[in-house]
Amino acid sequence: MLKLGVNIDHVATLREARYRGRGRGEPDPVAAAMQCEAAGALGITAHLREDRRHIQDRDVWQLREVVQTRLNLEMANLPEMVTLALKLKPEIVCLVPERRREVTTEGGLNAARAIRTLTETRKKLNGAGIEVSLFIAPDARQVKAAARIGAQFVELHTGAFAENYFAKAARNEELERLIAAARLAHDTGLKVNAGHGLNYTNLPLLHLVPHLVELNIGHAIVSRAVTAGLGHAVKEMLVLMRKYPG
Repeated sequence: MLKLGVNIDHVATLREARYRGRGRGEPDPVAAAMQCEAAGALGITAHLREDRRHIQDRDVWQLREVVQTRLNLEMANLPEMVTLALKLKPEIVCLVPERRREVTTEGGLNAARAIRTLTETRKKLNGAGIEVSLFIAPDARQVKAAARIGAQFVELHTGAFAENYFAKAARNEELERLIAAARLAHDTGLKVNAGHGLNYTNLPLLHLVPHLVELNIGHAIVSRAVTAGLGHAVKEMLVLMRKYPG
């Protein structure tokens, strides 16, 4: 069965837009994580960025306390983050590239250029009982580097596939890249996850990619929740307003 990991970063983004630096606020990404698990998600993903633009330290510690399925901590390969992960002990860490000016993670990790440092981090995390995934482009060189590093998983970056979904030739080319990368990863002993830009429209076509274990999806689910759940929220507010005595 293909597993769903829900990325709750965008819930935290909405909270930080109003409550930045206050140590509280709504919506609560931890509460959102619990609702996702109750609905059937088999994993929760949170990216603790160096600049703390959305997920905060308190969030990941609270998530560690309440997540019952699988906590996937996305992070850059930085000493501060490695130290935190070793204390937090999520089930899995996904190492990702991180650029200050990007809105969201724009590309895959260049694992082939950082084999030594990534291997050192992988060994530390594995030594603490934490599995390691590398967020990479669907590229043979990067897949082979991930295998050499000793990662347990790769997460194939599906952004180019998603961006080109409505341009058939380009979409099919990206789909073939994903298929080839997934096969290569599987053949080298890596487990295969995928994510970035997946939504309710493009997901069915991704079923052509073999050996997938888990999809990590965030923005599409949070966006759908805004509309699919908005009517209920308005009705609840109207119930409260009916008590106005004027």
